[in-house]
Amino acid sequence: MAPPMSPDTLLAVLKKEGCTVKEYGSWRTHNRNHKGAWGPINGTMTHHTATGPGVDVVALCYKGHSTLPGPLCQGVITKSGTVWLTSAGRANHAGLGDDDVLAAVKLESYGDYPPADNEANTDGNAHFYGFECENLGDGKDPWPAKQYIAMVKANAAILRHYGWTAKSAIAHKEWQPGKVDPRGIDMLKFRKDIAACLALPAGKWGGVVTAVKLTLEQRVAALEAAVKALRSQK
Repeated sequence: MAPPMSPDTLLAVLKKEGCTVKEYGSWRTHNRNHKGAWGPINGTMTHHTATGPGVDVVALCYKGHSTLPGPLCQGVITKSGTVWLTSAGRANHAGLGDDDVLAAVKLESYGDYPPADNEANTDGNAHFYGFECENLGDGKDPWPAKQYIAMVKANAAILRHYGWTAKSAIAHKEWQPGKVDPRGIDMLKFRKDIAACLALPAGKWGGVVTAVKLTLEQRVAALEAAVKALRSQK
């Protein structure tokens, strides 16, 4: 049995891992604990926000929206690499997922990827810390190195606290059928980077120079943006 961390402990482990952490609103008491269980904890789950420029993504994840009340995660990781704490309790992020995936995560018994998520029969909000990571989620929006490194460190911080390996870190797309987030992140590589972080003392992992290899769509989008910027200067 792995009980949830107290707010103070959650904040401390993230800082110890080298994350830049900011606290939003009443995150220590802002939760959905009145709607269901919070714990035992079995791992971490990474998402993308599906938001573009101009959206106050931290406020959105804290407050939620008309169809899904907040908090929508325990932490928001912005493109700048800042980890914003939005809750220390149950949050609406994982939803219903596959019990076979949960069993594999508990045992850390799978290979490169968890078993296929073909059922939605288990409450993931009770078992996973969730990080919403700022990204449009269209396969073109890039993942900046600072953000990617913060994502690795944030996951590693929680896994290190519980004494787990990188196999206790999964994606939303590996949990709930039909989900694609975090789009553009190869979870095999992501877990390898988490493992590299865990292999060193907390706060010692320096990250990577190139965080994520850009897809063709991302390279084309970056080129189009550069051309547009040049034209606007004429």
